[in-house]
Amino acid sequence: MKGIILAGGQGTRLYPLTAALNKHLLPVYNKPMIYYPLSVLMLAGIREILIISRPDDMPYFQKMLADGSQWGLQLQYAAQAQPNGIAEALIIGEKFIGDGTVSLTLGDNIFYGSMLTDRLRQAALISHGALVYAYRIMNPKGYAVLDFSRNPDGTILPHSIEEKPAKPKSTFAIPGLYFYDNQVVEMVKSLKPSPRGELEITDINNLYLKQGRLVVEDLGRGVAWLDAGTHETLFQAATFVQAVEERQGMMISCPEEIAYRLGYISAATLSSLLERLPNNPYKQYLLTLVAGSL
Repeated sequence: MKGIILAGGQGTRLYPLTAALNKHLLPVYNKPMIYYPLSVLMLAGIREILIISRPDDMPYFQKMLADGSQWGLQLQYAAQAQPNGIAEALIIGEKFIGDGTVSLTLGDNIFYGSMLTDRLRQAALISHGALVYAYRIMNPKGYAVLDFSRNPDGTILPHSIEEKPAKPKSTFAIPGLYFYDNQVVEMVKSLKPSPRGELEITDINNLYLKQGRLVVEDLGRGVAWLDAGTHETLFQAATFVQAVEERQGMMISCPEEIAYRLGYISAATLSSLLERLPNNPYKQYLLTLVAGSL
């Protein structure tokens, strides 16, 4: 499976922070926002990743992330000239996806929780259909909202997904992390723009649902999902990361650590990377990892 991170858009909800900087380069506590979706794909076992952003922002991502080889990854880059919808990322990435499966994640979504890696690895094995997640939130109006019932075993039986409804049919939203088979590109090409003028990812998910090929999993209480796309939620995400890291003494979404623990890079490679880092708490944490104290 290959991965796509959509890191474009104007970042209007975060203005003036985004007046001169792509929001996905903003800090979420001690790491740039783009590290968090990148880490989710790494945890899923995905090592070939396409980052899609605005043309003017591409050099900044390339300077920060390079080609990914320092973390045992293969990173590519592509431009989305206009914010024509989340689903357009799958058309932009058509050649990158090739004849394989793909996971698409939004660059401002953050996930953390117990057993998350196992669930991501299982999702990445999908070969037919699509898999999305459901997550209960207090105010789902600004998201894609799931209408569903539950099977006798407690699993979700989806009925429909509605994009930003005025009157949500449930309190379960669909986070910005999706897993698709290879048919998704042709399905996106068949879409017509919504009244917002965008190719909606919700329309794709509903197509899979109508075909009986959409699996929806409840992330449950053991996983935190944070959308860092507004001033309030960016602050909340930073506070959450700080609280967990200071309490546990372990970092969230540190690509060097993930690459090392998953065997993408060796201890020697990690040590070489650390030689080029400035002496700060981030480096000190990784030095502790190399020393075997974590």
